[in-house]
Amino acid sequence: MKENRDYPALVKDVRRQLALSQEDLARALGVSYATINRWENGQVRPSKLGKAQFDAFCAGMIQQGKLNLSQGIPD
Repeated sequence: MKENRDYPALVKDVRRQLALSQEDLARALGVSYATINRWENGQVRPSKLGKAQFDAFCAGMIQQGKLNLSQGIPD
């Protein structure tokens, strides 16, 4: 993903569009609830692995027509 991407807003937007709790998203990505909470609150940025997992998850949801990101899937 692009480094200047607003991750807190992006994570929150994805969760809201998919009606997922932080725990649900964490489970889907294979990370802890605390990780998603920190991403969403801007305390930390995702690691390279976290970014890759989030990208793949978003891409899959977009392909299924369940997610619409106005800026598209980040690089």
